[in-house]
Amino acid sequence: MVHVGIGYDVHALVEGESLIIGGVTIPHKKGLKGHSDADVLMHAICDAVLGAIGERDIGQFFPDTDPRWKGVASKVFLEEAQRQVGFHKGTLVNVDATIIAQEPKLNPHVTQMVQNIAEALHLSPDRVGVKATTNERIGFLGREEGIAAMAVASVDINRDRKSVV
Repeated sequence: MVHVGIGYDVHALVEGESLIIGGVTIPHKKGLKGHSDADVLMHAICDAVLGAIGERDIGQFFPDTDPRWKGVASKVFLEEAQRQVGFHKGTLVNVDATIIAQEPKLNPHVTQMVQNIAEALHLSPDRVGVKATTNERIGFLGREEGIAAMAVASVDINRDRKSVV
């Protein structure tokens, strides 16, 4: 049976931080503030994968109060989400995500983001969708105060039990 999960993440844009999205370091005057590398795209995908298997969010696995995760590459979080899919006797089918950022332009980096995400999740790149859009200069995203991402993931769970009605 295929299960679906959704994920959302947002981080503030601040000076003095690196901008890492989808595992790609993107040249920009500001970067994302967070406990780990603040990769908003990988965080949203991680939550979507965890949601599809009925787990709680990324913070339950990697709390920002734990110094072990300070500055860690978010690829580690995606790899753990994939491991959890296996633990739940599932197979990750696909992920699809959208990044919402006024600046910088992200489309030149999407191919590498897809490659990085596919590698971390052990998926073929054709099963990973990444899109980038703006917020049409509306709200905090439009004012370039932050970057957000939303994602959906589907997981085929192979449980040997009858469904409960």
